[in-house]
Amino acid sequence: MDDQFPYPTIRKQQQIKHKKRLSEEQVRLLESNFNFNNKLDPEHKSRLALELGVPPRQVAIWYQNKRARNRIQGLEVDHKALQLQLDTVLADNSRLKEEVQRLRLELTRASFASPSSGDEASNLVSRDNLERDLYASLVGAGGPFGAPDGYDFFG
Repeated sequence: MDDQFPYPTIRKQQQIKHKKRLSEEQVRLLESNFNFNNKLDPEHKSRLALELGVPPRQVAIWYQNKRARNRIQGLEVDHKALQLQLDTVLADNSRLKEEVQRLRLELTRASFASPSSGDEASNLVSRDNLERDLYASLVGAGGPFGAPDGYDFFG
């Protein structure tokens, strides 16, 4: 009946040996080997296990865990770099929005200060053209905010 029970009995648990922690010297040796080659072939694994005095499976698991830790660290570095880029883009976006508002205000002031021809429709068309010219000078190929890919915003 004991064989059908899915959990090990106390007697079987007592037979299981606990894995010992690696010493600093063993970890240094594993690290130096890992830095040379992060993949293990069976011969190298056996040689390292013999040299360290641990089972080959422990060496293989250490290598596997080390590769996973390196992957995670790489992802963290990538995430920090992307976060920095995002923060820069958001700051630029905020600065540009403020600049657009400032320029719109200047444009409005300039259109009210210009002599009116009496024709309201003509003034609206003139103002639209002025806004378009101002936007083109900022974003167009010749302006400081021009698209590097040559995209024509007004085409």
